[in-house]
Amino acid sequence: MPGLLRGIARTAVVAGTATAVSNRVSRRQAGRWAQQDMEAEAAPPPPPPPPAPAPAPAAPAAPSMEDRIAQLQQLAQLKDQGVLTEEEFATQKQRLLAG
Repeated sequence: MPGLLRGIARTAVVAGTATAVSNRVSRRQAGRWAQQDMEAEAAPPPPPPPPAPAPAPAAPAAPSMEDRIAQLQQLAQLKDQGVLTEEEFATQKQRLLAG
């Protein structure tokens, strides 16, 4: 019987020590979390991320022959109306035919 009591006593001491250590670790960890929460609340919020750059505009598709002819006709009308000078008409015509 004395061996049994000694075993029970030893188990009680080990269990009590384990409980005390576990409680102390839990309290310390809870204190650290509380401190981190307080620091996070006191810190200013991070600045918003910069806006994403706008996608580069797609290169315009090469105009078809019908489109070029229509544009040349519009230029000729503008020249006839006096909106474009002969030099401006020639410059725009060269640009259309080169493109």
